[in-house]
Amino acid sequence: MAPKAAVGAERSLQSVRVPFFLGPTGVGKSRAAFEVARAMGGEIVVCDSRQVYARLDIASNKPTPDQMREVRYHLVGIADPRTVFNVFEFVQAANAAIREIAAGGRLPVVEGGSMLWADALMDGFSLGQVAPRPERRAELGQMPLEELARLLRSLDPAAQVDARNPVRLVRAIEVLEVAGPPLSRLRQRRPPPWKPIRVGLRVPLAVLDQLLGERARRQLDRGLVEETMAALDSGVAPDAPALTGIGYAEAVAYLRGEVALEDLPLAMARANQRYARRQLRWLGRDARIEWFDAESDPVPGILAYLNEQLT
Repeated sequence: MAPKAAVGAERSLQSVRVPFFLGPTGVGKSRAAFEVARAMGGEIVVCDSRQVYARLDIASNKPTPDQMREVRYHLVGIADPRTVFNVFEFVQAANAAIREIAAGGRLPVVEGGSMLWADALMDGFSLGQVAPRPERRAELGQMPLEELARLLRSLDPAAQVDARNPVRLVRAIEVLEVAGPPLSRLRQRRPPPWKPIRVGLRVPLAVLDQLLGERARRQLDRGLVEETMAALDSGVAPDAPALTGIGYAEAVAYLRGEVALEDLPLAMARANQRYARRQLRWLGRDARIEWFDAESDPVPGILAYLNEQLT
């Protein structure tokens, strides 16, 4: 895109408002986003670090074929599960999708499953958003200084990090392995030209725990173990990001003989319950979210709220 055209496109996006559906896993974001997009002439951009991978549908909770026939979805199944699709690739792809949807006179609707990805898309990305990974940090801490420096250069040859400081080298590697290079663009936030409208869904924790337990059993009944086995047979590494999400990680553990089949539903439910609580703590820091009770149907209230915000 020519420079003048790019500036014009950015200016035109300044008037675009983009509803974001946020909330803990299992709360009903997918259904609410679908109903709103269908009612308001929208298309959905899926903000999910697992749904982005092809062929892994069950534990990633991808939209159903019927939903995808009624509403156009973006960024579902676009990446090879044998590879890594990082947060920066997502932000670039999501912004391109939002521009395309808005240019076509449609409403971009973002369904936000991954909190880090959602924050990076809405506010820009920063170094501090990459949470420490204790196990990986311990592995890196055992490596000699020279080996750390070589690893950092292989990840980002232009990274400006003190090669004599092991703490900074480890942190830079940790960040780059999650977010991708270059490190320089992580040093300040660059928010998009369009404006997000944050819509949050929540239910009492006891209700959410029950929903997550029921979902785990349904996923196993649909063939989660078989889907995981097929991915492994196709060359997806068991520690690839596509298979480290909740559900797939437990299925891999079962296939390794580390978890009994009868224990899988509870293991999956408990992992999701812990994850949901982390999501709620993360979202609880953002006072810009307008919350809706999802225990009853939240869609009418959300539609009324969005009609006010979008006019």
